[in-house]
Amino acid sequence: MQKPLYPLKFNPILKDKIWGGQKLVKHLNKASTSNQVGESWEISDVEGDTSVVINGALKGQSLKDLLKDYNSDLVGEKNYQQFGNQFPLLIKFIDAKQDLSIQLHPNDRLAAERHNSFGKTEMWYVMQADEDANLIVGFNQKVTPEKYLHHLEDKTLTEILNFDKVKKGDTYFIEVGRVHAIGAGVLLAEIQQTSDITYRVYDWDRVDDQGNARELHNDLAIDAIDFNMKDDFRVEYNKTLNQSNPMVSCQYFTTNFIKLDSEVQKENNFDSFIIYICVDGKMQISTSHGVETLKEGETLLLPAAIKNYALKASHAEVLEVYV
Repeated sequence: MQKPLYPLKFNPILKDKIWGGQKLVKHLNKASTSNQVGESWEISDVEGDTSVVINGALKGQSLKDLLKDYNSDLVGEKNYQQFGNQFPLLIKFIDAKQDLSIQLHPNDRLAAERHNSFGKTEMWYVMQADEDANLIVGFNQKVTPEKYLHHLEDKTLTEILNFDKVKKGDTYFIEVGRVHAIGAGVLLAEIQQTSDITYRVYDWDRVDDQGNARELHNDLAIDAIDFNMKDDFRVEYNKTLNQSNPMVSCQYFTTNFIKLDSEVQKENNFDSFIIYICVDGKMQISTSHGVETLKEGETLLLPAAIKNYALKASHAEVLEVYV
C-alpha cells in the first residue's frame, strides 16, 4: 500500500566551484567544510544528481522514485502527461564569491538536438548582495555576430555587456540565448528548467590550481546567442502582504512572491506541484498530514494531490513556484 504524500524536503546537493564561497554554509546553514561551495541544488532530477527526501515516511526515496510511484499525484496530470517521469524544474541557491563565467544557454530545439536535454530558461532572485555587486545581463548596445566575435577575440567583451548593480529582492528573467553572468558578492535563488547545459564564452582568463583554464564553448554558442537587444529582463513585482504577488510567468514555470506576517489559507487549483523557497525569515506550512517548518535557505515541494493547506509566519518572504 502506498504511503500518503505530504510536503517534501530534500537533501541539498552541494557543488564546489572555482568561484564559490562560504555564504551557503554561513548564511544558509548548508552542511559543508569547503570554502568554495558555489551551488546548492535544492530540488533536482538532473541525471546523476537526483534529490533524495529527508523528512517523513518517504525519507530516503529519490525524486525519480517518487515520480515513478506517484505520477500525477506528485506533479499534476498535465505535467505528468508532458514530462512523464522527468521532473521539469531545477531549484538552486548560488553563491558567487568571484565572478561567474560569461555564458548563455541553448533553447529547447538546440538542447534537444545537441544534448538530448531541455533548454535552460531561468530566473534569479537576489537574496543578498555585497556593496557594488552586479549581474551581467545582455548587451548594452546593438550587437551583430561580427561585432561580438571581434570583441571576444580582442578580450574586450565586457565593453559591450550590460552591468546592473543589484540589491536584495532584485529579480531577473533570463531567457535562452541571453548572455549573462552572476557577479562577485551575489547570493541568489535560481529557478530553471531541468538542464545543466551551459555555453561558457569567457572566463576572465582564470586558471585552476594546476594552471588549467576551463573549457569554453564558443563554437556552440555563436548560433545560440540572441543578438536582439531587449531590456525586459528586470522583473517588477508587488510585495502586498499575505498574498501571492506575480513575478514571472512563462511556459516553463510561474513564480510568485509572498511576504507573510500571519496565517494564510491556500488552495492548489493549478494541477501542479508547488515549490516554496524561503528567502527570508521562517514559516510553517500546515496540511492534513501535519506541520512542516521552512527556514531561510530551505525549499519544500508540495505534491499536486494536496489541495488545501495554510502558510503561517510572523515574518517570512517566500517564492511560490509551479508549472
